[in-house]
Amino acid sequence: MLILKNVTAVQLYPAKVQEDVDIAIENDVIVEVGDALTRRYPQADWKEMHGRIVMPGLVCAHNHFYSGLSRGIMANIAPSPDFISTLKNLWWRLDRALDEESLYYSGLICSMEAIKSGCSAVIDHHASPAYIDGSLSTLRNAFLKIGLRGMTCFETTDRNGGVDELQAGVEENIRFARQIDQARATGTEPYLVEAHIGAHAPFTVPDAGLSMLSEALKVTGRGLHIHAAEDLYDVSHSHHLYGKDLLVRLAEYDLINSKTLVAHGLYLSTDDIALLNEQDAFLVHNARSNMNNHVGYNHHLTDIRNLALGTDGIGSDMLEEMKFAFFKHRDAGGPLWPDSFARALASGNELLSRNFSARFGQLEAGYKADLTICDYAAPTPLLADNIAGHIAFGLGSVSVHSVMVNGVMVYEDRQFTFDCDSIYAQARKVAADMWRRMDSLA
Repeated sequence: MLILKNVTAVQLYPAKVQEDVDIAIENDVIVEVGDALTRRYPQADWKEMHGRIVMPGLVCAHNHFYSGLSRGIMANIAPSPDFISTLKNLWWRLDRALDEESLYYSGLICSMEAIKSGCSAVIDHHASPAYIDGSLSTLRNAFLKIGLRGMTCFETTDRNGGVDELQAGVEENIRFARQIDQARATGTEPYLVEAHIGAHAPFTVPDAGLSMLSEALKVTGRGLHIHAAEDLYDVSHSHHLYGKDLLVRLAEYDLINSKTLVAHGLYLSTDDIALLNEQDAFLVHNARSNMNNHVGYNHHLTDIRNLALGTDGIGSDMLEEMKFAFFKHRDAGGPLWPDSFARALASGNELLSRNFSARFGQLEAGYKADLTICDYAAPTPLLADNIAGHIAFGLGSVSVHSVMVNGVMVYEDRQFTFDCDSIYAQARKVAADMWRRMDSLA
């Protein structure tokens, strides 16, 4: 048993602040939160926390680890006046240039930086059209190497190779889900990574692909992770080719349920939102990405039953993402206050709970010991009623001191347990090679 002694225990939802308490952890689960636990468990090891904030681990609910080596990209990118041309000229060339080595290092770098930002888990959405078979296992290896919890899936699409590409994407999703099942049954590795069934935006997934995805959900028991209505083109395409709203079309193939994760959703219809809510599915809002891609603003956040926050590939700094989500909402004239976005940030843990069949997101007995630990000298009283305001206007990733995943301190006193410099050095070489491959692609 390990006791974190003298902590300020903080939950974002339900909001709670407990000062000067201890947290007892046995293996990967919280046993108790209370006073003077070192006396109750005298044989336990303990760490003095000096009043640091300890909260349930932060979760990035939608990310693209394949973009990890795109920062400062030096490749010939044609002018991209709209979102679709940005996809074609930049992102769809980058993902085609990925190979096993570049994907692995992208996964390593993104996992390290997620943890340094305070994330204990990331839900990933992957694409590498030239390296499909085995790609999700490569990402899993990166998660396990760094110690990050997560989920991943392959972005099923027909944009490069028609039916054959659709089939390959679905097969990789199914293969990976079965690998996870086998790994759990064997029990020789930590159960840190789970599977979704992935799909790109509906405008690159014809009905044949939706049928394949529907079967994949049935045979694996997993949920769908898909982009939808990130741009108006996605909606127009669905109406023009199929005469249907986006999620209505997906629902005809039984693709919307309580494990479904829809990213973006800026232009979902009223019927789509009602369907999402009725099926208890999640929408993940990615404020900074929407701003960067100039796709508009989601004015329907107040209508969403299950709202979570992601980055869509712009790092994994979820404290920063919450700030942007709130400030952009206020700039757009929205009525929500920081507590609503703190709840959305906390909701990433509910997504984990539904997919890992374990409890995440609260500092209570029986919940997973995934924890974010921060140094933060509050200049005003820190209370349940104002913790969201402290994040919106103060507490940030610079405060992250340590991160625990599955009961293990994977990052402690701002240090990993392995050499980071060599990983970054190799990543720079791999990135330069990948950029050169991008320039060789049409």
